[in-house]
Amino acid sequence: MSILIKDTTKAERERIVAESIGNINGSCDGCMSGLSDMYQDYIDGKREIREINESFKAHYESGDEGPQKGECGFAR
Repeated sequence: MSILIKDTTKAERERIVAESIGNINGSCDGCMSGLSDMYQDYIDGKREIREINESFKAHYESGDEGPQKGECGFAR
């Protein structure tokens, strides 16, 4: 099954993100909902998951200012 935007509907992309992230309503100081927000461009059909992940990784490796981390280590 392809997860590319061209091969999926918005509802399918929402399901893909939800299944990949897991329980976004966890008790971890709200950080999981911030993680799901990171993939909103994919859900909306604007950027592929690969592009979002590469962008996040580039900010992390370069030390550029990026999202603030919560106590559990995930970006907000």
